[in-house]
Amino acid sequence: MQNNKYLFTSESVSEGHPDKVCDRISDMVVDTYLKKNPVSRVACETLTTTNKVILAGETRGPKIDKEELISSVRDCIKDIGYDQEGFSWKTAKIETFLHEQSSDIAMGVDSKDNKDEGAGDQGIMFGYACNETEELMPAPINYSHKILRLMAEDRKNGTLKGIEPDSKSQVTMLYENEKPIKVTSVVISTQHSKDLNQEKVREAIIPYIKKSIPENLLTDLNQKEIYINPTGQFIIGGPDGDTGLTGRKIIVDTYGGAAPHGGGAFSGKDPTKVDRSAAYVSRYLAKNIVAAGVSEKCLIQLAYAIGVSKPLSIFIKLANGDEAKVDKIKKTIEGNFNLSPKGIREMLKLNNPIYEITSAYGHFGRKPTNKGEFTWEKTDKIDLFKL
Repeated sequence: MQNNKYLFTSESVSEGHPDKVCDRISDMVVDTYLKKNPVSRVACETLTTTNKVILAGETRGPKIDKEELISSVRDCIKDIGYDQEGFSWKTAKIETFLHEQSSDIAMGVDSKDNKDEGAGDQGIMFGYACNETEELMPAPINYSHKILRLMAEDRKNGTLKGIEPDSKSQVTMLYENEKPIKVTSVVISTQHSKDLNQEKVREAIIPYIKKSIPENLLTDLNQKEIYINPTGQFIIGGPDGDTGLTGRKIIVDTYGGAAPHGGGAFSGKDPTKVDRSAAYVSRYLAKNIVAAGVSEKCLIQLAYAIGVSKPLSIFIKLANGDEAKVDKIKKTIEGNFNLSPKGIREMLKLNNPIYEITSAYGHFGRKPTNKGEFTWEKTDKIDLFKL
């Protein structure tokens, strides 16, 4: 076997990153509508800038008072941790311009002649899994998420002092024969209080690298290859430092660039939008295939047309050497899974208000909860795929 070596890098951003603030708010709107009516339709975009939040988009479902939504937006900002001069849950100006969903879109999705309902839009969606980590996720994005998630937990419980909500991480790993063998560099940029100098910031953050990444992968990591706030101080951050928009972190949300992306964002969309639901079921299928031991990697693509219930195509790619298994896997999927939008929603119980928690630290590689969140991460179909 040829010794194939290469470096691969993935990044993550925290819940306090301006774009993630927007994703959180947009998913809160989805959950708010689904709580009141599980068949509500929502497509909500959020913009944030210095002490301002703007909501826009379309909905169909219960009438929700603007003040109720605005109060919930403030709750989101407060939970993330923003009470700064340039962006505060108390003083931010919040405006909402949500309106009724287009009747043309509704007609295509809700056609009475189509018992499984049509897709809410055309498009291609990808799902991916690999055996690089226990979560069956690519290692660089998995560890990038974990660093920031642990930092956020300790920031909120008071253990990590002087660190503010806006952070980014980046992990580079050396691969040999398609396997990650060690970390070669880590970059973490984090907003901090003016009372912390860069030496103190570095001292506070380094432990989270060690908590997040297995020790055997850090053995050869040179301290000079750990970059903490490499440009210097980072005091002004969040929406005060940079405008945020819903849906701008689609690679962070998925596989960190280790697999293709169909281009559609997830946050702010109800599950009739196949950008979201079909990406979730693609991950569900790929994860169960890898968990069943069929292959070390699995990539699945689904394609849909607006108003059409069944996928136009199903593409499956396994790790090199497993190509002969593809036809059988495809037949298993076609014979056991209803991949219409309605079928996906029922299979994964997607009409529940489960989306706000997905808005940061990745939609994949998470643990299913007893509240019905992350159902697409279950490995309950392994027996179907065992060859």
